[in-house]
Amino acid sequence: MITRRKAVSLLGTAGLMPFSGINIPETKEETSVIFRFCLNTSTVSKQPLDIRKHIEIAAEACYDGIEIWIRDLKRYFDSGGSASDLRKILAERKLVVENAIGFAPWLADRDAGFRQMREEMEMVASVGGKRIAAPAAGVKGDKPLDLFRAGERYNELLELGRKTGVIPHLEFWGASDVLWHIGQALMIAAASGDKDARILPDVYHMFRGGSSFNTLNMIDGTLIEVFHLNDFTTIKPRREQNDSDRVYPGDGEAPFSEIISSLRKMGGVKIVSLELFNEDYWKKDPFTIARTGLQKMKSVIAL
Repeated sequence: MITRRKAVSLLGTAGLMPFSGINIPETKEETSVIFRFCLNTSTVSKQPLDIRKHIEIAAEACYDGIEIWIRDLKRYFDSGGSASDLRKILAERKLVVENAIGFAPWLADRDAGFRQMREEMEMVASVGGKRIAAPAAGVKGDKPLDLFRAGERYNELLELGRKTGVIPHLEFWGASDVLWHIGQALMIAAASGDKDARILPDVYHMFRGGSSFNTLNMIDGTLIEVFHLNDFTTIKPRREQNDSDRVYPGDGEAPFSEIISSLRKMGGVKIVSLELFNEDYWKKDPFTIARTGLQKMKSVIAL
């Protein structure tokens, strides 16, 4: 088994050196940006809720959009729900399906992964969604990820996304053995050579995987459309933390003034989505969690 430390050394230390030594131009200024506030449905309940309940919670809490999970959408369809009914509910509640979270093994098994991804993309498209997360689900950590080959595979996946109308956004997980760093995600996007390449960063995952938040200043334009907002503490060592350690934005130690300033400099529309898995929060009323989370997000955006 090749450890993550060994993998980093094999990839080359130069590309993963701390970013403090890079001279970032001081002239880069904030541009016009629109923030849309989104609720990732994992935030409000440990037990899966009916997707219609998720929509109700997000709407009542005054979010602009919702980030759904494929498992919940599939459960809705399996129980007899229709895409047209769900689109009607979303329209009545003035909500947009901003993104979908799934785990198709597109990078681990091309044939099976692409079949699953196509099915999931088509489900998302049927309810008006235009994005889906594309993590490195199922990839074994016994050897370093070939970032050039991953870029080629991602290019193929983007072509599938254009056919279905749902663009896959490359997601990295901080605790992954193969794709844990924003630098790797940027390399894969570059290697794809595709104008529709997108990455899906997350405050917790950047911290957990050792990514520098300074890297966000190196990104322009539309490469980031969706950004998962949450926060982290340093009560536990970084590499011992897991998803349940996330807290509300602003309640931890993330450098939000820096993060939000970087997003503003990119311009355009930025969808900030609250994604938490906090066991203590889950004990509370789902609407209270959602409303509190939106208030916390708006507070850090205002920094």
